[in-house]
Amino acid sequence: MGELPEAPGEFEQFVAELSTRFTGIAAERVDAEIERALRQLVEHLGTDRANLGEFSPSGTSIRNTHSWARPPIEPNTDPTLWAEAPWLGTQLLKGESIRIARLPDDLPDEAGPERSYALRTGMKSILVIPIAVGGRFVCAIGTNAFQTRRAWSDLTVARVRTVGQILAHALYRERAEAELRARLAEIGQLHARLEAENAYLREEVDRVHGFDDIVGRSPAIRQVLARVAQVAPMDTTVLLLGETGTGKELLARAIHHRSRRHSGPLITVNCAALAPTLIESELFGHEKGAFTGATAARIGRFELAHGGTLFLDEIGELPLDLQAKLLRVLQDGEFQRVGGTRTVKVDVRILAATNRNLARALAEGRFREDLYYRLGVFPIPVPPLRDRREDIPLLVWAIIERRQGKLGRRIERVPQPVMDTLSSYAWPGNVRELENVVERALILSPGPALHLDEPFTVTGAVTAGPLVERLDQVERAHLVQVLDRYGWRIDGTGHAAEALGLHPNTLRGRMKKLGIRRPAKSS
Repeated sequence: MGELPEAPGEFEQFVAELSTRFTGIAAERVDAEIERALRQLVEHLGTDRANLGEFSPSGTSIRNTHSWARPPIEPNTDPTLWAEAPWLGTQLLKGESIRIARLPDDLPDEAGPERSYALRTGMKSILVIPIAVGGRFVCAIGTNAFQTRRAWSDLTVARVRTVGQILAHALYRERAEAELRARLAEIGQLHARLEAENAYLREEVDRVHGFDDIVGRSPAIRQVLARVAQVAPMDTTVLLLGETGTGKELLARAIHHRSRRHSGPLITVNCAALAPTLIESELFGHEKGAFTGATAARIGRFELAHGGTLFLDEIGELPLDLQAKLLRVLQDGEFQRVGGTRTVKVDVRILAATNRNLARALAEGRFREDLYYRLGVFPIPVPPLRDRREDIPLLVWAIIERRQGKLGRRIERVPQPVMDTLSSYAWPGNVRELENVVERALILSPGPALHLDEPFTVTGAVTAGPLVERLDQVERAHLVQVLDRYGWRIDGTGHAAEALGLHPNTLRGRMKKLGIRRPAKSS
């Protein structure tokens, strides 16, 4: 019983070459190089087989992973090897080295399975050493003798441990890289899924854009589009009812484009954006000299819309005296220009819209009952954005696709927290406010991901719980907040009306209705 002699420095040269070989080795070559190292270890030690086993991450079990043996001995890569040797496995899991020169004689009484294994295979000696990396046992390296018994000297133990440490570090790096690759693959799959979701939203935007740029697939907007499709081919007067910024003008365009008058003009008049003294002239035109400044005759919007459609937006803001003249046009299709005596006949379809409660205005005497019923032949309620939140992702992507080119941006994804914030906001300004917020975010997002500006993130999210405030109270609070932010400056670029997506006169009208006044400056 002894060890084979070896030339001085030969093993040290093997270790140096082995260390160099495993430096910077590609992960896919590690397993093959480990088996090659086990073969060289056997050849240097004069033993018959060498094995490498990995500890589980929890450190509660060992799995045989690599083996090399001299013929006729068979390599053993059975992953259950250490389960068949419970005493040996327990010692290794405790960090104890196993050095037995005489098998099965030197085995303790409790090592019954190991004794049976040695007798069955003819194994005569065994050396196994657990190897730690970073304070945790990573693997165990061992060698066996089947031909003759071996006495394991301290030098042999040290040499095997050195080889084990080289292989353990290589194995540790390979497993860490494999785990990193798996995580990167998982991240890649998640990214691909998010990209697919974004692509789906873009496809949905493209699909729903088939209805005249109206974006949405919620039951609420589908019901609106169904009513639009029903009434569009007819000449029936349509009244669109909904809050500011809900897309009433887009629906009016959709009705016109799907009507028999689609080849004629669609003329839009915002009744709230015109001074009361100019509305009559805008609608019906005027003759030369009809009033100061009327230096030439001018046709009005009704004549411009002849053969087509006239869209009267914010019809609830129309003064009472003009309501009577509008009613005559609706009934008879004729009117007179301001300052004129000739009757002008027109063939015009009327579409109207308002964000006011016309029934309340009717009860308060601010809207004519006969005009109300004339306009309300086919009313279409337009839902606010907060009642169709499932449309917000589609709308966000539609706005991105429409605006990013002009702003020099290329947004590829909207992070989920950003989309959640947008979807949870109450949107008192509806789609128009959403457009402003997304455009602002585009300006502030130079990269491929959309980011919201901080003020919106802080103040925009809706808190959980029931909405107990009246809608007009919510709108009033929102307008006051925006006006405060912009120093109560309404007109001009970058001021309150533009931020809200409203015409300055419309904002003034909302302020008057809601009783909003600029606070007096303190002395």
